[in-house]
Amino acid sequence: MFYLFHGEDTHSQKEKLAELIGKLGDPAMLELNTSRFEGLVPFGELRHACDSVPFLAKRRVVIVQDLLARKPDKGYLDQLLAYLPQLADTARLFFLESRTLPANHRLVKLADSATNGYVRAFTRPEGNNLNRWIQERVAQRGGAISPRAVHALASNIGSELAALDNEIEKLVLYKGAGERIEAEDVLLLSPYAAEANIFDLVDAIGGQKSAQAANLLQQKLSDGTDPFYLFAMLIRQFRLLIQVKEVAETGARPPEIAKAIGQNAFVVGKLYQQSHGFSLAQLEQIYAHLLDIDVGVKTGRADIVTSLNLLVAALTS
Repeated sequence: MFYLFHGEDTHSQKEKLAELIGKLGDPAMLELNTSRFEGLVPFGELRHACDSVPFLAKRRVVIVQDLLARKPDKGYLDQLLAYLPQLADTARLFFLESRTLPANHRLVKLADSATNGYVRAFTRPEGNNLNRWIQERVAQRGGAISPRAVHALASNIGSELAALDNEIEKLVLYKGAGERIEAEDVLLLSPYAAEANIFDLVDAIGGQKSAQAANLLQQKLSDGTDPFYLFAMLIRQFRLLIQVKEVAETGARPPEIAKAIGQNAFVVGKLYQQSHGFSLAQLEQIYAHLLDIDVGVKTGRADIVTSLNLLVAALTS
């Protein structure tokens, strides 16, 4: 068998891969019979891995990550497509592609039509499908969750399923089996929720909404948020905005920007929208102001809470 998994939902791809491999036998022996490749592996090397006789096991597992992303030429694809229908019975070959392939791609069509092929597209859930995924994953872990908590997780993290899964595991462990997760629990335990509040504050600053910005700042301080943590989050936010703005001005879109600066794609999408409220010169001035505050607080010339209030007032005036 050969399998082609493609699409942006790489988290579900890996879960399905683990499920299938788990059915093939003793994990220790399978690991001895597993070959992993990244990118455009030489065809001869790939074929050798698939044709090798398993050692003390029934199957050989071969995993190739993002081969098609490296755009193999026609000659390579011709060899690959001629070989796959003749794949050894002992081999289980998995192609994992982190982008969605068109339905007319030659490998997609072969995996769909060949008797020993299988193809599946993994798209990230959105909207109601994402809410349902959160509810089902909480239930699988033995927990329960309120609609407001579902909305908080979906709004703050989006369809980054690996991050969502980590937050859900943490929340279920915190509440205990059978106890319902509430929105307040998400705000308490999830750093993504804290980051979302910083996004709201920066949005208000960028929109010159002085009253809203001041209220958001006071709300965070009243909730017991450490003002030094809040200040550090603001520094991080404006540093990321500068990075996003610089790359965006070259004409890049959010997916390319995320790769360029090494940040979460969902977060970069929000930063990209937020960066429209500032010029690059404004962002650099704000960042310089933040550094001045940092020096003033650390040398005892300024109080952190007063400095935060003056900063918000100055940026929205």
